[in-house]
Amino acid sequence: MTNPYLTKVFYFNAAHQYGHSDWTDEKNTNVFGLDAKVHGHNYTLEVMVMGEVNPETGFIVDLGHLKEIVETNVINILDHSQIEKEVDWFKGKQPSSENLVQFIWEQINSRLKGAKLYRIRLRETPTIFTDYFGKDSNEV
Repeated sequence: MTNPYLTKVFYFNAAHQYGHSDWTDEKNTNVFGLDAKVHGHNYTLEVMVMGEVNPETGFIVDLGHLKEIVETNVINILDHSQIEKEVDWFKGKQPSSENLVQFIWEQINSRLKGAKLYRIRLRETPTIFTDYFGKDSNEV
């Protein structure tokens, strides 16, 4: 029998700016377009876990435990921040959704008990989202 998957949704708002300080404004604009200016998003974060159903509770994971991990280690850090300036992990990295999902995975994975982190999905806009399944599953 295959283990079920459970997804919990979270929301946060954050700003970011793409670019390199050692590039000219013109080069940053040519490469990153309007995203070379500070702008923000209303992010939707989906955290999907998998595991065996506990026969006593009927649950894969204690949702209070999952919520506490995500709120403490992700939402409270990213919400209303300017990501590349306020989150140390992003020093030297672009604040893209591709990098954000890796940061979020690292913040949750080692702290999660009783279930396995399966997927992070981060919706940046209604038409753009990034999925991440962990470092080992993405070897290219």
